[in-house]
Amino acid sequence: MSSMRFHILLSLLSPSRINAFQLQPPPRYTKSTSTPTLSSSYDYNYAETSPPSIHIEENTYRDIDSLTQWAEEAGVQKAPGLEVTPSFFESEYEADSDYEAMTTEDLPSGSSVLYVPQYLILSSNAAMAELRCEEMYEAEQRLIYEDGDEEKSNDMIRHYYLIYKILLEYEKGQESPWYAWLNSMPRYYSNAASMTSFCFTCLPALMRKLAMEERSILKKNHLAIMNTPYLSDETKRSAALWTFAHQIVYTRAFEADDGSGDLRIVPMGDYFNHGTEADVSFAYDEEGNYWAQTIRDVPAGSPLRIQYADPTNPSFLFARYGFLDESSPATFCKIFPPQVNRDMVELGYAQNRMLFYKDTGDVSQEVWDILLYQWLTSSNVADRRILMEAHNRGDVERKMALHESYYPKTSSLLEEHLNTFMEQLDRLGGKADGKDPMEHPRLPLILSHNEFVRRTFLMVRNRYFGY
Repeated sequence: MSSMRFHILLSLLSPSRINAFQLQPPPRYTKSTSTPTLSSSYDYNYAETSPPSIHIEENTYRDIDSLTQWAEEAGVQKAPGLEVTPSFFESEYEADSDYEAMTTEDLPSGSSVLYVPQYLILSSNAAMAELRCEEMYEAEQRLIYEDGDEEKSNDMIRHYYLIYKILLEYEKGQESPWYAWLNSMPRYYSNAASMTSFCFTCLPALMRKLAMEERSILKKNHLAIMNTPYLSDETKRSAALWTFAHQIVYTRAFEADDGSGDLRIVPMGDYFNHGTEADVSFAYDEEGNYWAQTIRDVPAGSPLRIQYADPTNPSFLFARYGFLDESSPATFCKIFPPQVNRDMVELGYAQNRMLFYKDTGDVSQEVWDILLYQWLTSSNVADRRILMEAHNRGDVERKMALHESYYPKTSSLLEEHLNTFMEQLDRLGGKADGKDPMEHPRLPLILSHNEFVRRTFLMVRNRYFGY
């Protein structure tokens, strides 16, 4: 880090007092009342006078050394042994290694591992307070969903302002207080927003639906910037640059669990990768500072992981974050009724409940309930009514009697679904034959995802049908 940039960073970031990091739970941090905030007013002409120095090409080197130096100088405190290390994955670029937080020392459960002061944290609420104005109103209107879904619309707007903030900092180049962090960001991704059009044709139905939703979000956000202030025209026109900022926000921002609705990106804290079973939990104190600590014993040489989302939905994790979590205990059964009515929702039709279990081949009770409901809808409406009455009363004995009576029918539906879906996976795999991985570098991971689903379906078929 150059001395000039370091002095600028200190003038914007450094508190007058930073306590020594405490290695006992829960540590307390007494913030100086004179701690300045990080936010500064944006120079509308900045991009014209100081061109960006952050390269966004997919093979760009990620400067992790400067990140860790910047973090230490800016007030981040971490446990001895906490390091950001590469975890390589297969791709055409040597620079495409992923990086993750790990420990080189044993960490007992309850150990404090990371502290990040509030003024380093990128916040959607702070970005909206800084940037929201009359000229941004039209952009916000473009982000509102036509079906009136207020929750999804608000979520889009929160992400949008964080993306906008990232782009403003990008335009400041080396003068941005977050320069070292931005220059450590990945440029290569394997998620839906990065896939080619051909990749989409190799995805099974649910994964394709999730991927199309992710791509739609990317396009919707980019279209909303065209008539806004602050950003240079060059930045607004650059789809590659907008994608770079979009990927950072959608893969690294998580909602604070304090009722504020605030999306936050925590430098250094964003290097905790996902785990089906988390090793680390985090929280914010009343002043907005970030604290992370272990929730299990973690031996030296292990990654430190949090849980990004429901581990039983590996397809969403792949679509949003671009990795295949083969440690997921289960996956959605991929049953898509033509219409999901209120009865089916009451029976448990949901992607996190309609599950096939990877290691045992077991099928969740909700799957059997929906199969029975579907069969009775077409064959015996009176018994369907009895099913719903028993379910709503919690009459397990009556409900199980119906299941036993109709098991030959529901098991036949299950077997047909398993075989039909696996045949679809075979056809999708055939499309990839002869395709150049250099042209479609995400294709091998897509095929690995499809094979993961196939193995789970084979396990279910063997469990119930013996082949």
